Amino acid sequence: MAIRITDDCINCEACEPACPNNAIYAPDEAWKMSDGTTIKDDKEREDGGFSDEFFYIATDKCTECIGFHEEPQCAAVCPVDCCVPDEDNVETDDELLVKKDKLHL
Repeated sequence: MAIRITDDCINCEACEPACPNNAIYAPDEAWKMSDGTTIKDDKEREDGGFSDEFFYIATDKCTECIGFHEEPQCAAVCPVDCCVPDEDNVETDDELLVKKDKLHL
Protein backbone atom coordinates (compact mmCIF):
# COMPACT_ATOMS: atom_id res chain seq x y z
CA MET A 1 0.00 0.00 0.00
CA ALA A 2 1.07 3.56 -0.48
CA ILE A 3 2.19 5.77 2.36
CA ARG A 4 0.28 8.90 3.35
CA ILE A 5 1.22 11.89 5.44
CA THR A 6 -1.14 12.71 8.27
CA ASP A 7 -2.18 16.17 9.42
CA ASP A 8 0.41 15.84 12.23
CA CYS A 9 2.99 16.91 9.62
CA ILE A 10 5.10 19.87 10.77
CA ASN A 11 6.29 20.67 7.21
CA CYS A 12 9.92 20.05 8.13
CA GLU A 13 10.71 18.83 4.58
CA ALA A 14 12.79 15.86 5.82
CA CYS A 15 10.77 13.35 3.80
CA GLU A 16 10.86 15.07 0.42
CA PRO A 17 14.53 14.44 -0.50
CA ALA A 18 14.40 10.92 0.96
CA CYS A 19 11.83 9.68 -1.58
CA PRO A 20 13.41 7.74 -4.48
CA ASN A 21 10.29 8.32 -6.62
CA ASN A 22 9.96 12.07 -6.05
CA ALA A 23 6.42 11.33 -4.85
CA ILE A 24 6.42 13.84 -1.97
CA TYR A 25 5.33 17.41 -2.56
CA ALA A 26 5.06 20.62 -0.59
CA PRO A 27 1.67 22.06 0.34
CA ASP A 28 -0.13 23.65 -2.62
CA GLU A 29 2.39 22.18 -5.09
CA ALA A 30 0.68 20.19 -7.83
CA TRP A 31 2.47 16.95 -8.64
CA LYS A 32 3.65 15.61 -12.00
CA MET A 33 4.29 12.01 -12.98
CA SER A 34 7.50 13.11 -14.75
CA ASP A 35 9.10 14.59 -11.61
CA GLY A 36 12.05 12.31 -10.84
CA THR A 37 10.88 9.48 -13.12
CA THR A 38 11.44 8.42 -16.71
CA ILE A 39 7.78 9.02 -17.56
CA LYS A 40 7.27 11.97 -19.91
CA ASP A 41 3.98 13.22 -18.43
CA ASP A 42 4.24 16.87 -17.32
CA LYS A 43 0.54 17.36 -16.56
CA GLU A 44 0.13 18.99 -13.15
CA ARG A 45 -2.25 17.12 -10.87
CA GLU A 46 -4.04 17.90 -7.65
CA ASP A 47 -5.42 14.41 -7.06
CA GLY A 48 -3.77 11.40 -5.46
CA GLY A 49 -3.09 12.96 -2.07
CA PHE A 50 -2.91 16.71 -2.77
CA SER A 51 -2.90 18.92 0.32
CA ASP A 52 -2.88 22.67 0.75
CA GLU A 53 -1.80 22.46 4.42
CA PHE A 54 1.05 19.99 4.73
CA PHE A 55 3.40 17.84 2.66
CA TYR A 56 1.69 15.02 0.80
CA ILE A 57 2.52 11.87 -1.15
CA ALA A 58 1.28 11.38 -4.72
CA THR A 59 -0.24 7.91 -4.39
CA ASP A 60 0.37 7.05 -8.05
CA LYS A 61 4.12 7.44 -7.52
CA CYS A 62 4.52 5.84 -4.08
CA THR A 63 6.08 2.37 -4.05
CA GLU A 64 6.81 2.28 -0.30
CA CYS A 65 10.45 2.30 -1.45
CA ILE A 66 10.08 -1.34 -2.59
CA GLY A 67 13.00 -2.08 -4.91
CA PHE A 68 15.08 0.71 -3.37
CA HIS A 69 15.16 0.30 0.43
CA GLU A 70 14.08 -2.09 3.18
CA GLU A 71 11.53 0.40 4.55
CA PRO A 72 9.73 3.56 3.40
CA GLN A 73 12.32 6.31 3.67
CA CYS A 74 9.77 9.03 4.41
CA ALA A 75 8.69 7.14 7.54
CA ALA A 76 12.32 6.47 8.50
CA VAL A 77 13.28 10.16 8.48
CA CYS A 78 10.03 11.71 9.77
CA PRO A 79 10.60 13.30 13.20
CA VAL A 80 6.90 13.17 14.15
CA ASP A 81 5.98 9.76 12.68
CA CYS A 82 3.29 11.14 10.38
CA CYS A 83 4.17 8.96 7.36
CA VAL A 84 1.87 5.99 7.77
CA PRO A 85 0.41 3.22 5.59
CA ASP A 86 -2.52 4.40 3.48
CA GLU A 87 -5.28 1.88 4.17
CA ASP A 88 -7.25 3.26 1.20
CA ASN A 89 -4.48 2.35 -1.28
CA VAL A 90 -3.39 -1.22 -0.62
CA GLU A 91 -0.96 -2.84 -3.08
CA THR A 92 1.10 -6.04 -2.89
CA ASP A 93 4.89 -6.01 -3.04
CA ASP A 94 4.65 -7.41 -6.58
CA GLU A 95 2.31 -4.58 -7.64
CA LEU A 96 4.66 -2.03 -6.06
CA LEU A 97 7.65 -3.50 -7.94
CA VAL A 98 5.73 -3.24 -11.22
CA LYS A 99 4.91 0.40 -10.41
CA LYS A 100 8.57 1.08 -9.57
CA ASP A 101 9.66 -0.43 -12.90
CA LYS A 102 7.15 1.73 -14.80
CA LEU A 103 8.40 4.86 -13.05
CA HIS A 104 12.07 4.10 -13.66
CA LEU A 105 12.54 2.41 -17.03
